[in-house]
Amino acid sequence: MQSYKTANQNTGVVAYETGKDSISIKFRDGSVYLYTNKSAGAQAIAQMKILAKKGEGLTTYINQHVRERYQSKLL
Repeated sequence: MQSYKTANQNTGVVAYETGKDSISIKFRDGSVYLYTNKSAGAQAIAQMKILAKKGEGLTTYINQHVRERYQSKLL
């Protein structure tokens, strides 16, 4: 997983890993969730990848748009 590089020290997201049609998100509490095109929609996954690379807005996006639309909880 890659560290989520953000200036906001209070962010919920700490790391991420992208796949062709997915993104795994590691949160501050250690939990890891897998979001996929099938579970959250291709547009949402594409936006999450952009925000993850940018290091800005990913936690807010998840909370507002895809919160419970994960495929599985990995950890």
